[in-house]
Amino acid sequence: MRCAGCPKGTVARKPTPDMRIWLCGVRGSVPSPGADFQRVGGNTSCIAVAHDGQSPTLVLDAGTGLRSVTRVLGEAPFRGTIILGHLHWDHTGGLPFFAAGDRPDAAVRVLMPDHGIEPQQLLARTMSPPHFPITPSELRGAWTFGNIDEGHHTVEGFEVLAREIPHKGGRTFGYRITDVNGRSIAYLSDHAPEMCGPGEEGLGVLHEAALDLAHDVDLLIHDAQHTASETATRQLHGHSAAGYGALLAERSGARRLMLFHHHPNRTDSAVEAMASELTAAHARLHIEAAVEGTVIDL
Repeated sequence: MRCAGCPKGTVARKPTPDMRIWLCGVRGSVPSPGADFQRVGGNTSCIAVAHDGQSPTLVLDAGTGLRSVTRVLGEAPFRGTIILGHLHWDHTGGLPFFAAGDRPDAAVRVLMPDHGIEPQQLLARTMSPPHFPITPSELRGAWTFGNIDEGHHTVEGFEVLAREIPHKGGRTFGYRITDVNGRSIAYLSDHAPEMCGPGEEGLGVLHEAALDLAHDVDLLIHDAQHTASETATRQLHGHSAAGYGALLAERSGARRLMLFHHHPNRTDSAVEAMASELTAAHARLHIEAAVEGTVIDL
């Protein structure tokens, strides 16, 4: 079955999934338009999550892929929660273009790591004149903005574990989402293990919080912006090599690894080659590259 809102993807569908996940934006840093990026997709980070048989009520990050959540919802307004891992442009740029949220009958709660500044005020630093025509307060519908702390939370009927993880340029959280039947995903879209030291195989230290989030998880969605050779020269950007995600999956017992947050210059062919190389090197792991429009049933 194809995702109605994200036409590129396909799904290996179970008859009665406990949790459904839409990959609506899988690219990192900036969008990547053009023929070389059509198969994998060019929109920035956004994952939508729904309970069995329902429309998505939980969204992880609000990059340009957030626009596709509107198509997933069809004619319905979004009434749910958006959790931001951090506040970089590629994780917030879709907010003012989210048509299903910017309408009178929408109800949108936005949660983000606490930076010691009122959350709406913090978002308005980049979403207000002269940087943008409107402010967050001018979005239509019932919008609220709040912080999320480290620890366990209940959000839209899911158990959410939030842990702070290393990533340069502001406080950053990874999340573990678990439904009532125990199905789980770990989402570490931007993660810089090299900030903790060289670690195993030169890929970075296996961070305690990352291991906690990924422990025995059904699906690990992890930053794969760089190759191992690129990481040494790009540490200032705060991302990890794809191989680190594989190492984390192995050590944590994750059952499936999704390479995510692809470099904006990495072509479809290069992303697919990266996934193939890692699969060959880690034969026991189920590894695949995140592709915009894919729908996953757990």
